[in-house]
Amino acid sequence: MRYHVRIFSLALLLGGGATFVPLTSWGASCCGGGSATSLMVPKYAKAIADLSFDTEIYDGFWNQDGKHTSDPPGSDLKQYRVNLGYAQRFLKDWQASISLPYVLNDNRYSGQSTQSDGLGDTTLSLWYEAVEDKSSWRVYELKDMLPSVSLGLSLLLPTGISPYDDKNSSFDITGRGFYRLDGNLLIEKSIQPWSASVALAYGTYFERSINREYGKYVEPYRKQLGDRTSATASLGYTYVLGTGGDMLTGTLAYSYLAESEGSYNGVADSSSAFHKQAVGGTIAYANNDSDWSVRAGWNHAIQQDGWGKNFPTTDIFTVGVRYVLR
Repeated sequence: MRYHVRIFSLALLLGGGATFVPLTSWGASCCGGGSATSLMVPKYAKAIADLSFDTEIYDGFWNQDGKHTSDPPGSDLKQYRVNLGYAQRFLKDWQASISLPYVLNDNRYSGQSTQSDGLGDTTLSLWYEAVEDKSSWRVYELKDMLPSVSLGLSLLLPTGISPYDDKNSSFDITGRGFYRLDGNLLIEKSIQPWSASVALAYGTYFERSINREYGKYVEPYRKQLGDRTSATASLGYTYVLGTGGDMLTGTLAYSYLAESEGSYNGVADSSSAFHKQAVGGTIAYANNDSDWSVRAGWNHAIQQDGWGKNFPTTDIFTVGVRYVLR
């Protein structure tokens, strides 16, 4: 069971875009690290380029009953990611983005030490800004409370290493091995110096045929992963430094991630369903023109019974830099 939890975590967190970063730390809006909402171009800009580095440390897991268990003594499970992202506004209210992680696995577990690296899964996104937030400083009438609303579609491409490639170890995995289409909703509101956001996503994987698992050929079968639901809520505060206009923003966030049970040849697999909850914080600095920004963040899975199911608990440390093209 513990081995299968490890398989799930490598494929999902590295290749599937599950990496969580508080939205308001990114300026206008994420899996940074692959999240569909992490690469949102501000209204005043034409494009953004982003580079970030993640260190993910594994420390235990929730079992099928939601009980948290620590890893065996001597275990040292780490994953490192370099995330490249670019987003382009091509019409007044339309934008598109791409996010690509490169993954390094460095693990020691049950006396086995392994290192591997490779591409993770690529995320392509298309967004439409349906409603614009008109108020940035003061609320004078009811319409000033109207938040911005963005609607999006994202497609996960299985460019990473999956259990269905020519690899014989779960520690080599960097992707899910499935296509997934997500519908996304992002709601944001700023009344300086405060900002808040809610991001919701619902995704469906495309069924595929399997004839190989961990380097060994098997009798072909059809596999379907369960539908995916995610939600993130964040609250941020921005402090203006001196008279130059440089800004320091602190953000706190909560996230929920779940997948329903998958199926094999149409037969449901109840053991494949999972969920997790996490909290996080980010500090971001932006210059007075908001062209350049740097950030540091921490995401923590709550290591207590009942806060997850059938999933590992991790701490994710992130540093990143972003440039806005006007």
